[in-house]
Amino acid sequence: MITLDDVVAGRDRIQALVTRTPLVRSRTIGERLGTNAYLKLEMFQKTGSFKPRGAFNQVLGLTDGQRAAGVIGVSGGNFAQGLAFACRRLGVTCRLAMPEFTPSNYVEATKGYGAEVILTETLEDAFAMVGGDRAEGMTPVHPFDNPNMMAGNGSVGLEILEDVPQVTDVVVSIGGGGLMTGVATALKTTKPDIRMWGVETVGADAMHQAMEQGKVVTMEPTSIAKTLGAPYVSDDTLAAAIAYLESVTVVSDRDAYRELRFILERAKVLTEPAASCTLAAASQLAERFQPDDHVVLILCGGNSSIADIVAWEDRFS
Repeated sequence: MITLDDVVAGRDRIQALVTRTPLVRSRTIGERLGTNAYLKLEMFQKTGSFKPRGAFNQVLGLTDGQRAAGVIGVSGGNFAQGLAFACRRLGVTCRLAMPEFTPSNYVEATKGYGAEVILTETLEDAFAMVGGDRAEGMTPVHPFDNPNMMAGNGSVGLEILEDVPQVTDVVVSIGGGGLMTGVATALKTTKPDIRMWGVETVGADAMHQAMEQGKVVTMEPTSIAKTLGAPYVSDDTLAAAIAYLESVTVVSDRDAYRELRFILERAKVLTEPAASCTLAAASQLAERFQPDDHVVLILCGGNSSIADIVAWEDRFS
């Protein structure tokens, strides 16, 4: 697994290229949870999620020859935008394989950052394309299963330690596990007493299933939390979850959307279900928190469209 030194090196490599996002206290959420609560606002990262952190670190970690050949990746949304943005800043040719069910706002934004987008029938097809003939000599990069991706993401954890040095608990959502692994490495190796709580949604719970079975499993994601919809986690992220997490809480799409509305109405920030699910999980875990604890919810992204919100409101109201 990656080390704290890897995370620090990644932070130093990317810090001039990414936004240091705000971390704010929420008294309203704190009152709900019966403790001190904070929100790490990664939706204010360029492209609307944490993904540029790992994308920059991954591309910068390639050789000059690999960058010259261009890179090819796969994504259901946020990694595509993060990688496309990073490649535009670094002058690297970028191709993304994206499944056809990817929301149009993700696809258009990715194209807007200058990447070539190829749509595939399924996410599995998209992953297969990265290593297939259509890669055309480009260097494959991965949305989560790469040490530099994890280490760059871990810069979120270092910022949490700087802003809330008294932090006792961090709640983080899990797709493929790259964010969780980086953040947990930064936090648990610095302050071992910090408790890390993982979160997934029903239909995007590859890590929960893997932990139950003790091995990586493959699934077909069905959750509205599209950016948590990795069809599997990796051996390394599973090992990190086993080593660092207190648990993985799986919440419903309905609860994730309910908390998206709550955060929008009370904290005045628009998240996505992959982020708002952290509040749904924290609410279930509230009895585990003490009044003098300091609980940080990582809101990993905010790329929800108006069309998404209208559809979810019709479905869940």
